Amino acid sequence: METYKTFEDIDNDLKRFKLERDIAWEELKMTKHEFKEDLQPLNWVNSALKLTGKYSFIALIKKWIFKK
Repeated sequence: METYKTFEDIDNDLKRFKLERDIAWEELKMTKHEFKEDLQPLNWVNSALKLTGKYSFIALIKKWIFKK
């Protein structure tokens, strides 16, 4: 536990703690917003289309290679 020598030291720590709390709160809000966006159906469709495109391309390459 820290012992304070002046009220100025206490005020500085209180200001620092408030800033740290505000930063943590903003990070939490940002994470919530990103999470909400990730759960939107449009994002799921985009992800599914990207995966389908990748695997289709790989399947076509395999077919082309093994036909020769």
